[in-house]
Amino acid sequence: MTQALTKQVTFDEFIAWYPESSDRHYELHDGVIVEMPKPTGKHSEIAGFINGSLFIEITRLSIPSFIPKECVIKSVNTDSGYEPDVIVLDRQAVRDEPLWKKESTVSQATSIPLVIEVVSTNWRDDYFTKAGKYVRAASRREEMAIPQYWIVDYLGLGGRRFIGNPKQPTISIYQLIEGEYQVKQFRGNDRIQSPALPELNLTAEQILRAGEVM
Repeated sequence: MTQALTKQVTFDEFIAWYPESSDRHYELHDGVIVEMPKPTGKHSEIAGFINGSLFIEITRLSIPSFIPKECVIKSVNTDSGYEPDVIVLDRQAVRDEPLWKKESTVSQATSIPLVIEVVSTNWRDDYFTKAGKYVRAASRREEMAIPQYWIVDYLGLGGRRFIGNPKQPTISIYQLIEGEYQVKQFRGNDRIQSPALPELNLTAEQILRAGEVM
């Protein structure tokens, strides 16, 4: 169960407070520090599989990006900060991030070609809260508009308005195209289509069933 510390704090106060040697993870949701639920084994396995697969592709194509072990995304115009399951950063752009070197924090969309969340029981955070901060900003003409956002819903937990009826395991990819976000969904043997990694050779099933004997 996610636990929240109800005292309102600023993003700077949150970063200063964040325990350096903790086995727990925290996020800041509109000024409230939230202790995030510990990922299940399957959740961790899928996130690790994605991380490794993207790393191999980035290395193979000599893409000037990297995948950090930890990273906080500071939301624009709000006291919010999120730790995504997987994030790809632009090696050149991140040099201009004022909080990167000391706090492993980014706040500009130009630094973030791709961010990925693996859905847990608190699925509303990924479909509502984080989608609102990562991608809906573009329609409100705010600064942050991350080019690509994946929601990996391996248990089909999201609401029917997001993944359809009947609900089933789904990967939703939000892509910024000419200032507007379009979403494509992938299931089963659908090959993942990612402009950030155009030659990526993975199917939805390979990701959704990572670690299973097939």
